[in-house]
Amino acid sequence: MTESAHPLPDLDPQARKTVLRQISYGLYAITAAHHGERGIFTANWLTQVSFDPPLLALSVERESSTLRLIRESGRFAVCPLAEGQRELAGNIGRPRAKAGDKFAAYDLATFDSAAGVPILADTLGWLVCRVTAEVPAGDSVLLLAEVIEAQVLRDGVPLTMRSAGFRHAG
Repeated sequence: MTESAHPLPDLDPQARKTVLRQISYGLYAITAAHHGERGIFTANWLTQVSFDPPLLALSVERESSTLRLIRESGRFAVCPLAEGQRELAGNIGRPRAKAGDKFAAYDLATFDSAAGVPILADTLGWLVCRVTAEVPAGDSVLLLAEVIEAQVLRDGVPLTMRSAGFRHAG
């Protein structure tokens, strides 16, 4: 990037918050496993960044207990949640330190993909991704990952932050 000859204006915190909340976000269950340990969390900062090869970018909080499993295994699954799964999104969004083993605590039906990544059985479908790069991003880490497996489980409308009534502080 090049520096502009113009000084940066003061950032209006209320405008920043309002406009950031206007960005649409889906809600996804992200899973990973390594040496018998499984992790899961709710993500919304996910986007496709390339068609060929199929690449996604996922933002994961540095404090996420599942981040270690993703780093150690090099893989994670994305399971798009459906409208009506607001409670599930909230439950799996709780930190492991408070919720414990979320797979057991919320009686989550799962199966393993061919790559050995746990998949939530009651979602719209799933993608298994292989991490190809990692970039520090403030309080999070941005993962670039290639889609290596995919399956549709059922038709439905994806759950979004807006429809769930969730929102970021901005």
